[in-house]
Amino acid sequence: MPIIDVHAHVGRWQFHLTCGDADDNLRLMDRYGIDLQLVSASEAVVYDAVAGNAALAKELASRPRLHGYAVVNPNRIEESAADLRRCLDSGRFVGAKIHTHYPGRLPGSREMAEAFDVVAEAGVPLLLHTWGREVLQLPEMVASRPGLRVIMGHAGGDAWREAAHAAASCEGLYLEHCRTAADAGRVAYAREAGVPVERMLFGTDATLIDPCWSLGVLRDAGFTPAELDRVLWRNAADLFGLQVAS
Repeated sequence: MPIIDVHAHVGRWQFHLTCGDADDNLRLMDRYGIDLQLVSASEAVVYDAVAGNAALAKELASRPRLHGYAVVNPNRIEESAADLRRCLDSGRFVGAKIHTHYPGRLPGSREMAEAFDVVAEAGVPLLLHTWGREVLQLPEMVASRPGLRVIMGHAGGDAWREAAHAAASCEGLYLEHCRTAADAGRVAYAREAGVPVERMLFGTDATLIDPCWSLGVLRDAGFTPAELDRVLWRNAADLFGLQVAS
């Protein structure tokens, strides 16, 4: 069965010195049977979005199994809007990524609303770092921008119950459950809340986190083979228009 990882990064992190270049991503992908991986640059997330996106473009050029997210900085929205267009025009970026805590802008802020407008206009999926009860702002933000599709990275983190109900109430919200704390019952809770399998995606947070964590969560989630097929790759292929041998 193919696997598409919709949440990964290229580059080093200040608290994890073993992360490295894109070849480290490929080595982990080979170890765990991941066919395609969608990545943002750690430099773009934590420091300089434009420079990090440009560095990532160079890594992507010779690695067709990796596809890029262009990081959008809500604090520099005009600069990020132009950069997002450049990245998408390259053909190697397939979506946008927005972190909330590094730029200090949460859902509900004016800056985040403007960033959502930029991504909605670009017409690509958005991977949003979510961690906290601010996820309850998302249904209204997404519903007011027709066509916008937002992946809730980490499925709300410690607010995974709130994230489940938010996703259940809005067709444009998707759940992706990677995090270091593998709380039992997260996926089952989301399904009971009404989130359909068609809006669940597989992500790992590699290379910051080893993919074994997320694979274990799916193993224990009780999916049927047909449902697992959707979560591991088919939903992502449909959302991003990706081709993978099945």
